[in-house]
Amino acid sequence: MTKRRVLIIDDEAGSRQGLSALINNWGFVTETAIDGEQGLERIDAFQPQVVIADLVMPNLDGLGLLASLSQRKYGPAVVMLTAKGSIASAVEAMKRGAFDYLTKPVETLQLQQVLEKAFERTASFEEIKRYNHKLESSGCFGRLVGSSSAMTELYDLMRQAGPSAASVLIVGESGTGKELVARTLHDLSPRREGPFVALNCAAIPETLLESEIFGHERGAFTGADVRRQGCFELASGGSLLLDEVSEMAPATQAKLLRVLEERTFRRLGGAEEVAVDVRVLAATNRDTKKALSEGQLREDLFYRLNVFTLELPALRNRLADIELLVASFIEEFNKPNQKSITCIEPEALNLLRSYWWPGNVRELRNLVERAVIVARTDCIIQDDLPPHLADPFVETDRVAVEIPVGTTVGAAERSLIMRTLNATEQNKTRAAEILGISLKTLHNKLKKYQEID
Repeated sequence: MTKRRVLIIDDEAGSRQGLSALINNWGFVTETAIDGEQGLERIDAFQPQVVIADLVMPNLDGLGLLASLSQRKYGPAVVMLTAKGSIASAVEAMKRGAFDYLTKPVETLQLQQVLEKAFERTASFEEIKRYNHKLESSGCFGRLVGSSSAMTELYDLMRQAGPSAASVLIVGESGTGKELVARTLHDLSPRREGPFVALNCAAIPETLLESEIFGHERGAFTGADVRRQGCFELASGGSLLLDEVSEMAPATQAKLLRVLEERTFRRLGGAEEVAVDVRVLAATNRDTKKALSEGQLREDLFYRLNVFTLELPALRNRLADIELLVASFIEEFNKPNQKSITCIEPEALNLLRSYWWPGNVRELRNLVERAVIVARTDCIIQDDLPPHLADPFVETDRVAVEIPVGTTVGAAERSLIMRTLNATEQNKTRAAEILGISLKTLHNKLKKYQEID
């Protein structure tokens, strides 16, 4: 395990030596410096993850030290020491990038807590540095693959959002990798050692969804024979992904908002308030403006989740990443299929680049798995790809539907859904992806049409 290193910078010898002895007893490795100038030299040589620095020092004070460290992309976390009468200066230090501040004389328990939080923060930045190195060498950022400009912009936002405690709303078409983004955010956070729990709200009937999220007490409803923990309790100390959150009933959305604001909830059928420590990530494949205007997503919940919004690009908008993605999927599927595929021929790759990809990266992954299985040599050729790629259901075919003036919105929607189902040979999963709706929504609409007929 990497030693946790702390540099103590203080011009008062007694304070400097006392802190060093105390922090050494907690298992940290420490070094000391007498002012900011010497501290900068020690930082370069000692490479501490955390610096504890007095705010007032000769030569280079705490604020000057912060100014020098601000030029570094991933410097150590700086904890400022200040006298009780200089709180305003400590607040100014926080604004300039200090992680936290402590007043002298330092309380032992408070120092220990601040150090632990500071190390969590620096561990996240160490993870980001590893991800950056892997991105430069292989085009992968954590669990994500791609080096196109669209993905580079996404990674920039993830570097900011990952180490924070803020909620994140992940928006993107079905199959773009929203859960992979959520898992990568979890890996970049101080919660990485805690659980990651994902719940697809669209895949669970509304009558059961509340129990899945909050849990239930014994006897809460017919069949509830024992107390059951919900996703919030299962994700305690970690991250919870609520996928397709806009498919959640408004009443359940209201209860979710309460948990986000108060950090407590009640199990279904229970009276006890349960405290929760969970970072909530949410995802949707819907246009959020449309979902808000149509009442499918509560406005107050949206703004509570929308601290960070990450918009995932569709695969057709990052075709430059297809070669990297194909290579990654070939590597993934070689071993379980006892294959040793090493390449894809240029003609086959060009065919993949010319396709519209309504199912996005998920569709590409499934296609590469099939190609690995059927390939007869160590290189995927055009004949190993499904024939529909050469004659795809492309976007121009989508917009060729003619709707006569006077047609109701409901009738137009029905015509579009049925036309899409015909074009996909009744493949409901693919039709839902093309239409930009969940499979659950498509089934509900088809059931409604049957009732009308």
